[in-house]
Amino acid sequence: MTNQRTPAADWASDLDHADPRYNEHAHEIWDELRASGCPVAHSDRYGGMWAPVTHELVHEVAYDTDHFSSRGVIVSNTRPLIPAPIGPAPPITSDPPFHQIARRLLLPPFSPKSIDPWDAEVRRLCTDLLDRMGDIEPGTTIVDAAVQYAQSIPVNVIARMLGFPPEDEEIFRGFVHNVLEAIDLPAEERIASFQPLDEYLDRQIREHADNPRDDLTTYLMNVEIEGNKLSYEHVRGSIVLLLVAGIDTTWSAIGSSIWHLATHPDDLARVGDDPDVMLFAVEEFLRAYAPVTMARLVKDDYDFHGCPMKADEWVLLPFPAANRDPAFFERADEFVIDRAENRHAAFGLGIHRCLGSNLARLELRIAIEEFVRRFPSFELAGDVTWSVGQIRGPRALPVRVLAHG
Repeated sequence: MTNQRTPAADWASDLDHADPRYNEHAHEIWDELRASGCPVAHSDRYGGMWAPVTHELVHEVAYDTDHFSSRGVIVSNTRPLIPAPIGPAPPITSDPPFHQIARRLLLPPFSPKSIDPWDAEVRRLCTDLLDRMGDIEPGTTIVDAAVQYAQSIPVNVIARMLGFPPEDEEIFRGFVHNVLEAIDLPAEERIASFQPLDEYLDRQIREHADNPRDDLTTYLMNVEIEGNKLSYEHVRGSIVLLLVAGIDTTWSAIGSSIWHLATHPDDLARVGDDPDVMLFAVEEFLRAYAPVTMARLVKDDYDFHGCPMKADEWVLLPFPAANRDPAFFERADEFVIDRAENRHAAFGLGIHRCLGSNLARLELRIAIEEFVRRFPSFELAGDVTWSVGQIRGPRALPVRVLAHG
């Protein structure tokens, strides 16, 4: 695959979230942009892109469905071939009024009533992953908390929910990379890179048609809108959304949380000594290290607070930047483990607030609880590799185990 990306020359006028430096230093970059009086960064990359970094402006774009379309939510050199209001991955790529119809279909399988029973299964999965790390010698053993732990949890959960083979974990990781990280490929190469995903989903849907069972894929194939079953494209698009959005977002949140605990021993001790603090800590992990940046496409030429946006240009919606805006949060740049008031935007703002928030919270809470229960003390043990693109989280996270539970 061809990659001709050149490093970003200036974050205010040449912002590139595929630059490896961006996610590694994202918090400082957003602070610098706000402090310099540049609340909306710009780039000529990807056919034109804007990026507001204050809570107020991110909120405004997220709620403005008149000027901004959701038919494309992952910035790249291409533009979605499937038009509004449905888009390629409903409901997240759908505009009003269709988005509400498509969203309503997915509410039942992600309600607390449906998600709470997964508690024991997720806990068992986490303990199995910890067991697979083998013999641990405190003070010596180094494990990769991203590759050996965080990245395997949501992959297995969403595969089981969809009725896909959990042993296809590596295939799913490849799909996630192609969709979310390989964004600066030339248009033709990016489109071609989706072919394996399309073929895989075609096989899974055919297999479910021949052998229906009680899972999310069969649910999507049978659910109806006004007496009509969903189109094949709608079914496949929603599976793409669940497969991609349900994996990288959560493993990044888990990995970032473990990274924080590895570099903040006081917070690690607090989580271990005071289990009740997790009620607040989970929300603060989500606020301080929110993984997800979404995007919109400008519908028509529009002057946005002096920014001359052109039709079909991208607008990044960095919810993590909104979560660290000192104009909205007190001590915004600090991790306050027992922060009581926490109206964070980790799950988005506006009509597309994350459908899977109940599942994400459950996975994040249990993953941290079980890791800390097994390893009450650990520290960073090497360089961390951060993702590129719109989902921010560690891809390699070496930690040295100091105590074994």
